Amino acid sequence: MHTLPAPTRGLSRRALLGGAATLSAALLTGCGADTVPATSPSGRPRRGGRLRAAFAGGGANETLDPHLANLFNEASRAKAVFDKLADYGPDVSIRPRLAQRWEPNGDLTRWRVTLREATFHDGRPVRAADVLASYARIGDPKRAFRARASTAMINLRASRAVDERTVEFGLTRPFAEFGNVLAAFGAYIVPEGAQGFDKPVGSGPFTVDTFRPGTSLLLKRYPDYWDGPAYLDELEYLIANEESARINALLGGQVDYAHDISPTTARTHLGDDRIAITRMANSTLQGFSMKVDRPPFDNRDLREAMFLLTDRQQLVDTVLSGAGRIGNDLFGKGYQYYADDIPQRARDLDRARFLVDRADARGLRIPLDTAPVASGFVEAASVFADQARQAGLTVEAVQRNKDTYWRDVLTGGVLAGFRSGAMPIETHISQRLLSASSTNATRWARPDFDALYTTAVSTADEQRRRQAYGDMQRMLHAEGGLLVWGFADFLVATGPRVGGVSADAPANTLDWARFDKVWLA
Repeated sequence: MHTLPAPTRGLSRRALLGGAATLSAALLTGCGADTVPATSPSGRPRRGGRLRAAFAGGGANETLDPHLANLFNEASRAKAVFDKLADYGPDVSIRPRLAQRWEPNGDLTRWRVTLREATFHDGRPVRAADVLASYARIGDPKRAFRARASTAMINLRASRAVDERTVEFGLTRPFAEFGNVLAAFGAYIVPEGAQGFDKPVGSGPFTVDTFRPGTSLLLKRYPDYWDGPAYLDELEYLIANEESARINALLGGQVDYAHDISPTTARTHLGDDRIAITRMANSTLQGFSMKVDRPPFDNRDLREAMFLLTDRQQLVDTVLSGAGRIGNDLFGKGYQYYADDIPQRARDLDRARFLVDRADARGLRIPLDTAPVASGFVEAASVFADQARQAGLTVEAVQRNKDTYWRDVLTGGVLAGFRSGAMPIETHISQRLLSASSTNATRWARPDFDALYTTAVSTADEQRRRQAYGDMQRMLHAEGGLLVWGFADFLVATGPRVGGVSADAPANTLDWARFDKVWLA
């Protein structure tokens, strides 16, 4: 058995670009003959070794508290150490995890969840009491946990542990999509009474060895994991905030996995046998939000003109370098309940110009809020402004503060760049499109739309639910304020020894950035 190197400190751009050879040699100290690839990554999985994964990080204030996970590296680390009751599959439908099954009562106000046999890293079984304590912690109004909004319908006072492996949840209202609550982002199960998270105990595939916030995290395989032990002996997360640093670390052999790669970088290294690119389709919605409660977009004709003047393929080709596909002004392309029977909207400049004139908007100056909050975000605003000019509108891109951008555009302005990661269509609607939604960037508020949502989530009839979701999407496609021009692929780069990285996994789903099924050849 060879000796694995000690945890590596965070990878700075200067270290990677200026001293790659020295750092790489230090990392590989002690690696013997058994590190030579034994099989192709596309062949049978091989056990053993340490995989080193480079992510952008959040600095010295990083935490392993899974209920505070927000950044990509935090979300990946959370799923490595902890488990949720359920999670999102490739089409963002719900897959059981710690929960074997969940069954409602007749009016969908109580759900009984049966837990599978699983243990925490200290050997204690995962119990109903741990589940209730975790949801109580998530719902604590004094804490800013992201999952709180998605789990707010749980009435903990009306919930109980039936026995060690059975939980009965009481809800504040009928809800057919209870699986979405169990799979909510950040809704991880921690042991009852868990407080400190410097070296936390979870029930996931890896245990925590050493953690240096803002620098590195070393995990070890948990041999008794309920879903089968990981192939890797060890998993090390390293911080490299710049994409160039992550790619150069991969090229220099200092890491095996580089998260979040731009389409331009992927194209640059096409054919390089030191890098394999995995494209996770439909990971991120790309678009613009129009506020429908104020001029000028309280005018339906002008909103339709915006939809029709958009050259979606040009935006995908230019902004995403072709790494994505066009949208149809609806969230969730390819996801469960997506209305794929609605015809794809095509560019029609003549109709757009007619509608602009009918809205008495020719020559209108419209500020488009944007900020460098994601790759291509500012560029998309520039391309769209050129397209709008061809229909007689003067769209002017205005750069806002990237640190406060999402908060600022939620209530301010009239037109803004918009993006979203994967989530169920029901969750997208409930959080962003109901009259009382807390993150309603388009200010869409329609009682008839709200009523359709209530119908969808309060019926156990699958066909009736699907019909209601379809009707909501047809309403949004015709009259809504969200212009969805595309869906971006999410790209990761790996070294030639890495196998098992799933391409069938939009960002934020179960198999995205998941390492217990990855191996080193």
